[in-house]
Amino acid sequence: MKRSRVAKTIGQINARIRSGKAVVVTAEEIIDIVKQEGPREAARQVDVVTTGTFAPMCSSGAFINFGHSTPPIKASRVWFNRVPAYAGLAAVDCYIGATEPAEDDPLNKVHPGEFNYGGGHVIQDLVDGRTVQLVAEAYGTDCYPNRRVEKEVTLKSLPMAVLCNPRNGYQNYNCAVNLSDKTIYTYMGTLKPRALNANYCSAGQLSPLFNDPYYRTIGLGSRIFLGGGVGYVTWHGSQHNPAVERTEKGVPLRPAGTLWVMGDLKQMRPEYLVGVAIQGYGCSLAVGLGVPIPLLDEEMAAQTAVSDEEIFTQIVDYGRDYPQGIGRSLGRVSYAELKSGTIRFQGREVPTVPLSSVVKARAIAETLKGWIAEGRFLLGEPQFTLPAG
Repeated sequence: MKRSRVAKTIGQINARIRSGKAVVVTAEEIIDIVKQEGPREAARQVDVVTTGTFAPMCSSGAFINFGHSTPPIKASRVWFNRVPAYAGLAAVDCYIGATEPAEDDPLNKVHPGEFNYGGGHVIQDLVDGRTVQLVAEAYGTDCYPNRRVEKEVTLKSLPMAVLCNPRNGYQNYNCAVNLSDKTIYTYMGTLKPRALNANYCSAGQLSPLFNDPYYRTIGLGSRIFLGGGVGYVTWHGSQHNPAVERTEKGVPLRPAGTLWVMGDLKQMRPEYLVGVAIQGYGCSLAVGLGVPIPLLDEEMAAQTAVSDEEIFTQIVDYGRDYPQGIGRSLGRVSYAELKSGTIRFQGREVPTVPLSSVVKARAIAETLKGWIAEGRFLLGEPQFTLPAG
């Protein structure tokens, strides 16, 4: 007897989560389940697949309200631990970007610069419960006469702090090499000359957007793991570019989709929001991000079963091509090869270096799995899904 197709809704899955009956597995566990049972039976048995990634995500930052002073101030310039924040919002609202360096940083004047402290480090310090020095300056108005405020703040003392990241969770990214004759310093890390190393940045089969390649279940209102707390997808990320070449299974072969995400900074944990110094390039913030994928049907089950052997990215020269805006691919390589520690490139073995942490990505997927299985985390039903091309 032929079995009917599987068709679930997010509402039905949430009901199972509330009742404690939901079956939740990670993006690594679903691979073997689909191999053994097939996608239709996997979709019957499993309700949610959890994903995870942890890597530098430069397009990150936080909206902060630092509270009114007496007399009040309409801040026009703001610093946290000497790191400038953008104050062109309202009286005591500002936005601190992860890549903003401390004001007295020598930058690349002595190349390569170290970039030891920036906006990402301020965010980590706040989440870690540390005291941060705030300075705010203003030109003074009749209603806001104060011209300067200087005080120590903690995350607990701030009236509001919201992590707001306009571009996170990249769906695939380049494998970077350097074909020039000198060492270069990039956002993909340090690249030795003549392709003596190859750097990459993705959790591969654990990465959220590889498990829903056409964004069928992800969009405005999707509830996610963000920085150790709960966050939401609020828009497609900047540089969202779904219309790229894909494999037969829908996996993009070059950078594609991105997520715009937000969440309450006060819920988050410092091990999942880590300030990063990238030598010769700048500051950043490593962000922990996990998206639950509801198995609505067998197609979703098949897509979440994608493995590192089936996920490919392009090799790009950052020594000459990338800085000149030349969009040339030097070949394709799978994440299974990248994670093995070496790839075959131009006839020789080249060591690979990850900028992302699979260990933390796995921990995020497991944590999210536990939250859902315990009934502490319901899926957010997106009001509309991300553009798919």
